[in-house]
Amino acid sequence: MPTRILLEGRPGAGKTTAVRRLAALLPTDVVTGFTTQEIRQSGARVGFALETLAGRREVLAHVDLPGPPRVGKYGVDLGVMERLALPSLQPAGTEEATGRLVLIDELGRMELACTAFRHAVDALFVAEVDVVATVHTHRDPFTDALKRRADIEVVQLTPANRDVLPGELAARLQQPPSHG
Repeated sequence: MPTRILLEGRPGAGKTTAVRRLAALLPTDVVTGFTTQEIRQSGARVGFALETLAGRREVLAHVDLPGPPRVGKYGVDLGVMERLALPSLQPAGTEEATGRLVLIDELGRMELACTAFRHAVDALFVAEVDVVATVHTHRDPFTDALKRRADIEVVQLTPANRDVLPGELAARLQQPPSHG
């Protein structure tokens, strides 16, 4: 059975850092997906960029983007989800990619505003691939439903465990599957 993990943490807990470290610890031909990163100007957060693990990067949300949709003070460019995020998840659905690991940072309000992304995530969580995704602690109908599933493990990410967790997860994900 594939490994399906949601890394749940509060803002600033280090979810993106943990996912990037996990990706760096794994062979590049095994892992696919994307991370998000704050965009700062003069010390203030003004938006978020989405970057695939293959190195493609675009602005996902910014105070200067009109939207819709808008999440808080940010306009969200759903085209970025379609151009970058969705293709970074696609290889996992193909037969030759069985056994791949898909990393998603994150299942947040900006990303989930894209209906096609929600459908792709639903498909991933029933595919024969390992998935590690980050989620906020706040309530959301989509992520709450995932957290309740018996086949998904929710791991709390905190500043206390964020440095050791990537190594522990990498070791676990590289173990051969048990046939118990």
